[in-house]
Amino acid sequence: MKRYLLILFFSIALTSCSINTNDTSQPQVITVYWNLVNVSGGVSGVDIDYNVGDIVWLFDEVNTKLTVTNTNTDDTLEDGLDSGTYPYSVINNSHDLFLSIDGTEFGSFTVSGNQLIIDQNITTGGTGADGYVYTFQKTTVIE
Repeated sequence: MKRYLLILFFSIALTSCSINTNDTSQPQVITVYWNLVNVSGGVSGVDIDYNVGDIVWLFDEVNTKLTVTNTNTDDTLEDGLDSGTYPYSVINNSHDLFLSIDGTEFGSFTVSGNQLIIDQNITTGGTGADGYVYTFQKTTVIE
């Protein structure tokens, strides 16, 4: 009887062991999505909140392409860009960074923690008062 219990114990112990082979053939892919959560400013002084996932920007830094997925169907609300893929570039002017989308300067931007802010009131040509401020929240997906 002891023999059968020992065999049973070892077979359970062996099947529940895991062998770490350190297989690195499939690297993890980290994708960062920027969710538009607020638009404020403009001539009319808007202040619009969006849910995470409603309007998502994905920057492809290798190909310098911006993919926008915009599910907002209310054309009266300011929401930045329509769904699509746009070429983009970053302009470094002294200590400020500016985003250019499809050949047009979109505004200055700052990234702090999980937040991206694009301010259209600050451009390479100076400052203004009637642009929009877009606030994005970062979502990270690891595959």
